[in-house]
Amino acid sequence: MTTSRETGSTGGAPRTLAEELRARPDEALAALLRARPDLLNPVPGDLTQLATRAATRASVVRALDRLDRFALQVAEALAIAADPCPYDVLAALMTGDDAEDPAVAAELPRAVATLREQALIWGGEDRLHLVRTVRELLAPTPTRPSPTGLGPTVAEVTAGMSPGRLQQIITTAGLPGTHDPVTAVASLTALFGDRARMSALLADAPAEATAVLGRLTWGPPYGTVTADPAPHLRWLLDRGLLLPTAPGSVVLPREAALHLRGGRAHRTPEPLAPELAPPTGHSAPAIDATAAGAAFTALATVEDLLGSWETDGPLVLRAGGLSVRDLKRTATTLDTTEETAAFWAELAYTAGLLASDGDVDERYAPTPAYDDWLRLPAEQRWAHLATAWLAATRTPGLVGGKDAKGRTLAALGPDLDRSAAPEVRRRVLELLASLPAGTAVPHDALLARLRWERPPRTTADDPRERLARWTLAEAELLGVTGRGALAGHGRALLTDPAAAPALLAPLLPEPLDHVLLQADLTAVAPGPLRRPLAQELALLADVESKGGATVYRFAPDSVRRALDAGRTAADLHAFLAAHSRTPVPQPLAYLVDDVARRHGHLRVGAASSYVRCDDEAVLGEILADRRSAALRLRRLAGTVLAAQVPPDALLEGLRALGYAPAAESAEGDVVITRADAHRTPPRTPPAPVPEGPPVPDATLLGAAVRAVRAGDRASTAPRKASPAAATGGLPRTTSAETLATMQAAVLTGTPVWIGYVNAEGAASQRVIAPVRVEGGYVTAFDHTAEEVRTFALHRITGVAELAEDTV
Repeated sequence: MTTSRETGSTGGAPRTLAEELRARPDEALAALLRARPDLLNPVPGDLTQLATRAATRASVVRALDRLDRFALQVAEALAIAADPCPYDVLAALMTGDDAEDPAVAAELPRAVATLREQALIWGGEDRLHLVRTVRELLAPTPTRPSPTGLGPTVAEVTAGMSPGRLQQIITTAGLPGTHDPVTAVASLTALFGDRARMSALLADAPAEATAVLGRLTWGPPYGTVTADPAPHLRWLLDRGLLLPTAPGSVVLPREAALHLRGGRAHRTPEPLAPELAPPTGHSAPAIDATAAGAAFTALATVEDLLGSWETDGPLVLRAGGLSVRDLKRTATTLDTTEETAAFWAELAYTAGLLASDGDVDERYAPTPAYDDWLRLPAEQRWAHLATAWLAATRTPGLVGGKDAKGRTLAALGPDLDRSAAPEVRRRVLELLASLPAGTAVPHDALLARLRWERPPRTTADDPRERLARWTLAEAELLGVTGRGALAGHGRALLTDPAAAPALLAPLLPEPLDHVLLQADLTAVAPGPLRRPLAQELALLADVESKGGATVYRFAPDSVRRALDAGRTAADLHAFLAAHSRTPVPQPLAYLVDDVARRHGHLRVGAASSYVRCDDEAVLGEILADRRSAALRLRRLAGTVLAAQVPPDALLEGLRALGYAPAAESAEGDVVITRADAHRTPPRTPPAPVPEGPPVPDATLLGAAVRAVRAGDRASTAPRKASPAAATGGLPRTTSAETLATMQAAVLTGTPVWIGYVNAEGAASQRVIAPVRVEGGYVTAFDHTAEEVRTFALHRITGVAELAEDTV
């Protein structure tokens, strides 16, 4: 049988938040825990604990931060109203004396329901109670106005005022004298709350006094006065329209301000979210194509970045991150700004493609996952990057800013995580997804909607707005959006990430297997090239420009680079002929043959180093060149010169003189020089830093609600009169009493109330029906868990019998 105490219902209005929670259905409790997941850590033992935890300052602040603007305005209005506040009074505070606003009337029930669902208010509509902690945070004080701009009440400001001064104020305001301060305050409060009498009082106010009231009406309500105030200020002070809060400081009482506002708590109630307007329509296929182009560019940029770092990655700063000089060098390599270069580096790092190698001279380099990523189709490579970006808490937009200690934040460094970033990114894309396909809206409209959904605490610097601006820019770079509108594969990224690659694949250009060679020693790639062709061409030529088509330029240094890597002149001619849609220009063929003819004519080895050449005239020419003095050469034989610099420095010096030397081994063979692709040890991508506890799933919510309900039944179940039941908290009995009561409960089949301490030291109270007692253990049906469990007798703190009609 279930008693009224178990449900918390006494047939009337709830007296506390715990009683109201006790009367709520399981679905409402689950909704509360879903909206405020911090209440679940750990799971409350009963509903009283849940109500207490819901009223803690940290939890309330977190809940207020997640309210939309109108729900927050309603909470602010309740904070300046009397407690409890009838629904009609709340509605009047939101609409004022004017005709009822239909939007406010329509949305006010929703806002009240939101506050009630999140346990920020409780009670019936005739007695709405704001949770005390919420009131403390939102209500004005004698020194701090509320967010509405209203100040404290007459009673709060005059709490320390002398009775004589109070009598002077009410007499000057035209009120009859009273015998005590309490009735004097009540009389002045009633005057300020009476619209007709207040209008008559203000009708006689000097124009300057009316102007002062106009400046204070909408806040802040505080001002300063001198020891000898002007006549119009004296008029206000004498009638209590300005009340002192400290020497030289005055405040406009809340009741007077509400009259001047026409009864409204807010200057502009905002019941409806700002519209996403004006919309700009585009063709959906055009948006998808634009975004696909950006997606392809993003893949190429990440490859360029990691390709340049796989042979000579930048050093890691001692404090972590990338130096400003290396970031500038990277931006130059990618032909972009430093801010954008930081985004690409952070994206590769977030996706697990880039990390530090952990060596003594620690450098950044691609990870082994980069090689796996390169083998994926283009659309899957993009999906990997986009998914990592959407969930990342690292925020590239912070690079170059300052931390709390004034230190510059470096790319790939610490302190770039912002836990709100994933939520803001997803919400921005969801707002774009709510528009028709191909539709874009101004960024300011999106930001206004976000500010309404999550009002910032201050107007100076809203971190969520900065995150939203960065999201819009990054989504364009990554190809999630195009021309400000969400692409088709971007929509799929939100709802079904596995489907995004299939939508993107038809939009990506097909890689080409050819280039167009031109007579000016350039090659034009009219589109993306297949990977083997692109790699070989990058070895043989330098990229001159990028865009819709990539232009490569052949030069003696680039051809020599290919020869140093082991290619022969015949290999290069065959490669150019096989992959060019145009005949190989004669100047390019001559360039390859000329560099190949001179390549290896000089041989450099270690003596410290030496140069040998079959042509003695060439060596004589080198010795006669004044530019070779730094190499400190001397002739050892007709065909050999010795140098006092290392072989690599000798190679570079001779190349600077215009020669094409080749390195040789100790056996006299030409050394093929090829840059080694460096990889880090296996690395895991950086884990996102969550913002508070995660939202619980349905299974966890159901289990938590059942546990709280069962714990509440145990804590509120009526007990028989006994010392254990009267002490409160956990029951306390001796071991002998515990054993005797348990054995008696087994024989009679009656439930008992126990205190139990588990192996982790956590104490709880339970209602159990003992079935068997043996071997130091009690086997019983646990009404808290609704299953049969075994309890160690030595862990039971005490036991008490329950009333006969409890379970």
